[in-house]
Amino acid sequence: MAGIRKVTTLAVTGVLALAVTACSGDGGGGDGGGASDGVILGTTDTPSTLDPAGAYDLPSWTIYWNTFQNLLAIAPGESQPSPDAAESCEFTEPTVYTCTLAEGLTFSDGSALTSEDVKFSIDRILTINDPNGPATLFGSVDSIETPDERTVTFHLTTADATFPFVLTTGAAAIVSADTYPADQLLQEQTIVGSGPYQLDSYTDGQQALFTANPEYRGRAERANDSFLIQYYADESALKQEIENGTVDIAFRSLSPTAIEDLRGQSDSGLTVVEGEGTEIRYTVFNVTTPPADNKAVRQAIAQLVDREAIAENVYNGTVDPLYSMIPAGVDGHTEAFQERYGAPDVAKAQAILEEAGVQTPVDLTLWWTPTHYGAATADEYAELERQLDESGLFNVTLESTEWEQYQSAYAEGQYAAFGLGWFPDFPDADNYSDPFLRDGGFYSNNYSNARVNELLTEERTNTDQAVREAALAELQEITAEDVPVLPLWQGKQIAVVRDGISGVADTLDPSFTFRFWMISKS
Repeated sequence: MAGIRKVTTLAVTGVLALAVTACSGDGGGGDGGGASDGVILGTTDTPSTLDPAGAYDLPSWTIYWNTFQNLLAIAPGESQPSPDAAESCEFTEPTVYTCTLAEGLTFSDGSALTSEDVKFSIDRILTINDPNGPATLFGSVDSIETPDERTVTFHLTTADATFPFVLTTGAAAIVSADTYPADQLLQEQTIVGSGPYQLDSYTDGQQALFTANPEYRGRAERANDSFLIQYYADESALKQEIENGTVDIAFRSLSPTAIEDLRGQSDSGLTVVEGEGTEIRYTVFNVTTPPADNKAVRQAIAQLVDREAIAENVYNGTVDPLYSMIPAGVDGHTEAFQERYGAPDVAKAQAILEEAGVQTPVDLTLWWTPTHYGAATADEYAELERQLDESGLFNVTLESTEWEQYQSAYAEGQYAAFGLGWFPDFPDADNYSDPFLRDGGFYSNNYSNARVNELLTEERTNTDQAVREAALAELQEITAEDVPVLPLWQGKQIAVVRDGISGVADTLDPSFTFRFWMISKS
């Protein structure tokens, strides 16, 4: 793709400042040579709203990433932010982040995109503060200044190394101040953005048609003339449509069983394409609720769990074993649990319990929720039960309840051990650390460690990546030692494509940014 982008780290006024700059080149966007006919994607993931101020979900953000521009984006295969609508961005002080817009940007209606639109886009999110929206992502923003049409300066309440990543999310899509209301969501089912595509038509829950935006002035080169998303109510319908050729791509979400079946249909023109994903699943321990209040019990479970068996027996290899809360593919990841516990070992687990004076078998109730994470969750927790029970060290009882009651119960401390999943807001290690480890985490498991809190503050407020990674490495070591949470697996991104479709593998990366413009059809 033309206009390769990079991140440069440099010293500014005695502090290490993260700077994001565009590489040299013409920077012109548009259609690359040989743009193809329209591509049709089928999915069961439906967006919540077309207005970025009201959405905090991946299907909505996928639309935004293709129809709006952000100041920054995650380039394909990269792990750090780089320029999109911005020409450059940098921390000029620890709490001041300044971006310069590229020249000549316009919205799909032909109006100019200026720094005022950037400020307006984020101000309205904070003003509207929609209960389903992304306002919390901008919690560190104190004020925004626009000294001229191309400059926008963010003043933060505290140093925040993750702020450039926030600017890559669907929440930071730049909307037109002339079209979008400042204090409420846009009611019309339309989009006025400056991205590679414009929304031609939209039927809620059925389909969305995107065509090339003639006003686009960015770096992406479109490999197709149009992109149609067809929404399906269930995976069986989606599987049937990719088999009969109604759609070119089936992406999110097919079950492991369906994917395994489709792998065997290469003679029918189908290919299963995989990419690294950063969705994770894990078990949380409430460290004040017996028997999980005993660290030896938590460590023994960590010593027994066979992640490989879960990945293969339950998910047919569509997920990978996870040995840290920070998944592979995210800067700062280590294999902390693998290094601490090694292979599953009953004798080692028994020694841990005996040394702590724990009588066996330990009675443990393990909670899970049946529909929120998909049907395979039942098999996953049955496999965990089998592993722990067969060790002879545990007597596991499985219990489940639906999501709304489940959330309330674990937050109130009713569960000693319970399963959860996580999709990242952005592919930075902090997004897999602070929400889980600082003073009980979002799930209120009562775990608190002063050193952990110090390390979390250090990694979040320092823009020197080496300093951050040292703090993150120690965080992961402490997590493996204390086991307030047990990582189990990280999901792969999996799409099924028909012959003649290219480019899907190139956009399946840890950022979860599905880039329409990279997909071609011949």
